[in-house]
Amino acid sequence: MMFDKILIANRGEIALRVIRACREMGIRSVAVHSTADSDAMHVRLADESVCIGPPPSPQSYLSFPNIISACEITGADAIHPGYGFLSENAAFVQIVEDHDITFIGPKAEHIRVMGDKITAKETMKNLGVPCVPGSDGGVPDLETAEKVAAEIGYPVIVKATAGGGGRGMKLAKTAADLPNAFRTARSESKAAFGNDEVYIEKYLTKPRHIEIQVFGDGKGNAVHLGERDCSLQRRHQKVFEEAPGPVIDAETRNRIGNICADAVARINYIGAGTIEFLFEDGEFYFIEMNTRLQVEHPVTEGIFGVDLVREQIRVAQGLPLSFSQDDLVVNGHAIEVRINAEKLPNFTPCPGTVGMYHAPGGLGVRMDSALYGGYTIPPYYDSLIGKLIVHGRDREEALSRLQRALSEIVIEGIDTTLPLFDGLLAEPDIRAGNYDIHWLEKWLAAQGA
Repeated sequence: MMFDKILIANRGEIALRVIRACREMGIRSVAVHSTADSDAMHVRLADESVCIGPPPSPQSYLSFPNIISACEITGADAIHPGYGFLSENAAFVQIVEDHDITFIGPKAEHIRVMGDKITAKETMKNLGVPCVPGSDGGVPDLETAEKVAAEIGYPVIVKATAGGGGRGMKLAKTAADLPNAFRTARSESKAAFGNDEVYIEKYLTKPRHIEIQVFGDGKGNAVHLGERDCSLQRRHQKVFEEAPGPVIDAETRNRIGNICADAVARINYIGAGTIEFLFEDGEFYFIEMNTRLQVEHPVTEGIFGVDLVREQIRVAQGLPLSFSQDDLVVNGHAIEVRINAEKLPNFTPCPGTVGMYHAPGGLGVRMDSALYGGYTIPPYYDSLIGKLIVHGRDREEALSRLQRALSEIVIEGIDTTLPLFDGLLAEPDIRAGNYDIHWLEKWLAAQGA
């Protein structure tokens, strides 16, 4: 079945990204928007647009009935969810399928399995994917938690099974820390997710965050598109991503990549997915799978020369993958930095009206953003306003290109996190690729942030 019209159930730069892929494929696009986003760039560039409610997300971008109604009104035969919002909501996917609309992404069952961290870990372990030592399932009480922690050894981390974004996660460096960490993680999880179940894992002291991009056709075929190093994080939120990883060689890449591709092929996974690991001392430890397109997908596109959104649409139409594993050869190095409308040093959200806006250009520079001069950034949504992606023949060239591109950007009228990246590029550790998941927070603390 070839799609005639795709509705994009998202906003901002990712909605623009999907609209562009649709246009290149000759497919009409439908933008949905809240009243706060009436003047947004994705609304301007789509072939059609539908207002789906007031500014609060639960009444617009997260409203199942409003999005399904928009599909029916416009005659859209597929929905692309982008990332965030409803992209990993199994209940939404089931409703979409029940309305004979194609969801461009994985099946509801795979989203459901991977959405629960305990089930995901058990599934991956059974598929041969290496996992972090920890509890077998949820930990019901403190006594059990103490036994598990003693078996795997301190430090340990207590995590919410329904967690995400760093909420419901508490570190216990010693046995004396565990009671408070256990109680706090449970209460935070209950408040944030309505579920107080937690589990325990070994806490790695200096790991890197390495994720493997996988892609399946839903018919038992899958490939991997190498790794991304996303170790530079603040409060578990990524700010700087690169591919390939500075410490991963070709042999290691193929070993873990083939394990991941085999795992998703065996469950007939369809579309894009990312299997995330902590990596320490040459070993990979599974932490979660994201059953959607990632914010940082452009760095993978940069080094492999493929359009992942186009591929998502193709396989959703029942077509085979347009590339084989042998076709996927790493070419050069790519880096992405996430630009947020936030005021440094405290990273407080800074919505407002953009004055002059100028995007950088030149060879190997890509700017994914929905900004324009005169646009008013609403206060209701995520503060991400742009992604600057650079590609070079090697990491050194990519870093130099990033520095040059950063010097060209002009975003007036609001505060942004752009100065953060100028500071990072001056650091020898960043230049050398010598960092782990704790590096950025330690550096910010030293800067007084």
